[in-house]
Amino acid sequence: MHQPPIPHIDSADPQIAGLIHDEARRQAQKMRLIPSENYVSLAVLEACGTVLTNKYSEGYAGRRYYEGQQFVDPIESIAVQRAKALFGADHANVQPYSGSPANMAVYLAFAQPGDTIMGMALPMGGHLTHGAGVSVSGKWFNAVQYGVRHDTGRIDLDEVRDLALRERPKVIFAGGTAIPRTIDFPAFAAIAAEADAVLVADMAHIAGLIAGGAHPSPVGHAHVITSTTHKTLRGPRGAMILTDAEHAKAIDRAVFPGLQGGPHNHTTAGIAVALKEAAHPSFRTYAAQVVANAAALASALTERGFDLVSGGTDNHLLLVDLTSKGIGGKPAANALDRAGIELNFNTVPFDQRRPLDPSGIRLGTPAITTRGLTEQHMPQLAAWIDDAITAAAKDDDTTLDNIAGEIRDLLTPYPIPGWSPQP
Repeated sequence: MHQPPIPHIDSADPQIAGLIHDEARRQAQKMRLIPSENYVSLAVLEACGTVLTNKYSEGYAGRRYYEGQQFVDPIESIAVQRAKALFGADHANVQPYSGSPANMAVYLAFAQPGDTIMGMALPMGGHLTHGAGVSVSGKWFNAVQYGVRHDTGRIDLDEVRDLALRERPKVIFAGGTAIPRTIDFPAFAAIAAEADAVLVADMAHIAGLIAGGAHPSPVGHAHVITSTTHKTLRGPRGAMILTDAEHAKAIDRAVFPGLQGGPHNHTTAGIAVALKEAAHPSFRTYAAQVVANAAALASALTERGFDLVSGGTDNHLLLVDLTSKGIGGKPAANALDRAGIELNFNTVPFDQRRPLDPSGIRLGTPAITTRGLTEQHMPQLAAWIDDAITAAAKDDDTTLDNIAGEIRDLLTPYPIPGWSPQP
């Protein structure tokens, strides 16, 4: 059953209610390894399901265009203050609807169409909004892209500097969506200063690790920091932008009225709750365990002959090149899903396969750590991954189904927040 319960959906729309119940059961029964996913707390779930969803609040606290903001204003102000305190930033904007609009706000604030921007190439681990050709960021701007070294799989900072000094971008993004190693924010800051560019740190994937002291912070190095509020931070699906004092007004104007109307107040409340949770000492234990689990899983997969991009991980994320296993990332991901292991197929640096049928898989440990799994479980998880990929190559569905049953048994003592199989 759900907690909070959903009896009114059960009654008013059984079709949708049934799908919600099925999704909750799926989340509970699978080893969820997509590194951008997590489980929020009951408190965050409750905040996101309140009457705050009924209220429009265009503008900012104390400067709204609609009346009736007596209680919404304090909620947003609390979320802003908690974000500033948690990360030590001068300014915070908690209104962006998600990470991509947050990055679009950066471009609106500091660049004009046709200007040069710079980010990590999507096939190398960057994000769509960092200048990928299929994204608005690549269509409206002159996007130049950096990558990783072929021999190490790590960001080539010499290339970053040479490219920045040659192209003189208005904005440089540090961060991405498939980077398994620590990001050197001081090095990026030095390059941005030399190139006279605005440095933006996209910490969407690692915000929770930064809040928990398990990854260096970009605060004090980057002029602007964008982030989602879910992933490792364990909040609702939303975003925020942190800035130094100098860049605060430009960002606020870009978010509203530049890109958005009214913020989603129920999400803002969920963000505020999640930020309070992330400030608790127990969250530091969680962040450290995420990294420890990822390292243990990386070691166990390496022992089984898997080729990890960059040779391992420093954070929550692993990127695995399956070329030596004789299977593509997409069929491997499909088979693993049947086996109860949820992850995603992903390109790897210098991939010779197509983006929709790449050579790699991407996985991470935030969600399974939230459920209470530790390093002791990682060798068994690696064994299941290995067995499932071997079975996929042989079209052995029986083995995949057997693994799924074993995973359900293992996960039963580790319930998810918000749902229980008991009525």
